[in-house]
Amino acid sequence: MLNQGIGSWPTRRARKTPDRVAVIHEDRAWTYREFHQRVLRLAHGLQDVGVVRGDRIAYLGPNHPSFLETLFAAGLLGAVFVPLNNRLTAPELAYNLSDSGSTVLIHAPEQACAARAAADEAGVRHRITLDGSHEGALGYEEVLAGGGTDPLDEPVAPDDPCMIMYTSGTTGRPKGAVLSHANVVWNSVNVLVDTDLGGDEVTLVAAPLFHTAGLNMTCLPTLLKGGRVVLLTAFDATRVLETIENLRVTYMFGVPTMYDAMAAQPRWSTTDLSSLRTLNCGGAPVPARTIATYLARGLAFSQGYGMTEASPGILFLDKEQTSAKAGSAGVPHFFTDTRMVLPDGLDAGPGQRGEILVQGPHVMTGYWNRPEETEAVFADGGWLRTGDVARTDTDGYAYIVDRAKDMFVSGGENVYPAEVEEAVLSHPAVAECAVIGVPDQTWGEVGRAVVVLGPGAHADEPGILDHLHGKLAKYKIPKSVVLTDSLPRTATGKIVKSAVRASYANTPADDPHR
Repeated sequence: MLNQGIGSWPTRRARKTPDRVAVIHEDRAWTYREFHQRVLRLAHGLQDVGVVRGDRIAYLGPNHPSFLETLFAAGLLGAVFVPLNNRLTAPELAYNLSDSGSTVLIHAPEQACAARAAADEAGVRHRITLDGSHEGALGYEEVLAGGGTDPLDEPVAPDDPCMIMYTSGTTGRPKGAVLSHANVVWNSVNVLVDTDLGGDEVTLVAAPLFHTAGLNMTCLPTLLKGGRVVLLTAFDATRVLETIENLRVTYMFGVPTMYDAMAAQPRWSTTDLSSLRTLNCGGAPVPARTIATYLARGLAFSQGYGMTEASPGILFLDKEQTSAKAGSAGVPHFFTDTRMVLPDGLDAGPGQRGEILVQGPHVMTGYWNRPEETEAVFADGGWLRTGDVARTDTDGYAYIVDRAKDMFVSGGENVYPAEVEEAVLSHPAVAECAVIGVPDQTWGEVGRAVVVLGPGAHADEPGILDHLHGKLAKYKIPKSVVLTDSLPRTATGKIVKSAVRASYANTPADDPHR
């Protein structure tokens, strides 16, 4: 085949295991033969509306088979897939669409209003809706029905761009990490080697597919291996437990908050979990109490550390080491190399703290249309600078100890303070602002805005938080506001975040309900 990218996977799987079940969603199942036919029809339909090689095709919606169909159809055409976070507001979506230059937006009915507004602002040529045509949009099933079934084999090279996954940065503006087909393939190979997935795998995907972990650490490796993927539209702890029992799920990924919610359900102790072989956890360190709760049911976590720019797997802790290396993120994935580097550029020794650098065939090719930022994030020899700090023990196991960047993780979602601070500063009464992450029993961390009001200005916590609704996704909005007279600054005027944390992050934030 001329297509050496992941767009060829449905074709290859259909000729190898056509009658195996590929995808299950809402009590419907598709074999690899049926899945391949739908991908092929969608690719022809996208061609019919003018999609050509290199075009960007965006997708907005919860977990659904059409997400995967769009990804693979884009790969068949040599186009680039752009998954969008369905928790973003219309202005945030418009920025991602405009920055990527997406020409087509496929979206679920739940996101119709935001999709329409964002697409109009970004100048997207075609909107395609999953529930049928709307004013100014095409219907997804109609596009498939009109698509042909002739074989497609566009020349796609391993180093061609496969997807653009947006990840916010400390500048406050999202950056599009460009993952090549080779990046995605090698990450999948790492997962297959280190997680030992089988062709009989039944993988539950309850984490959002627009996240690199939900897509690249669970779903795609399973499809590559020829297992079946069970898609839940969204995470629901009770539904997850029922699905594990009823469909004999063998593998799933989640963040600690998800696993804690499952263990808190009344039916936790009675659900049959005997089919589970692998529980992968990431997004934040797994608390000791969570590890103990699952070990009591005979279940051990495979833990890991990664980032979007690495497709995302970097470090991996096998489940056999869950107790012996509690708190560790593990060792590098099989085809991955890491270094812990001191500020002077020398490698850190055991016990020393150093920035994590990563190298491997799964590391992104760069940031979309951002050559200067791409150059800045790669150290000498092509090592990707993660901005995270870790120490290693004498066995080489890494422990994440700090973040060189200000980013914090809330319920598995990365929150970047600069973006939030920019929104808070748009309040007319706010003169200065610093956003930090503070401990929270449910979400791990939540945001706290430390605010200085302008001279003679008046504002309170509810008013400032209300100002942010519609400007930021809900998970980015701080859960508390502290008013203060001044913020600690360096001699050059830069806010000293470490001093802000020391003064204002000592106690947990009030229990938020998102």
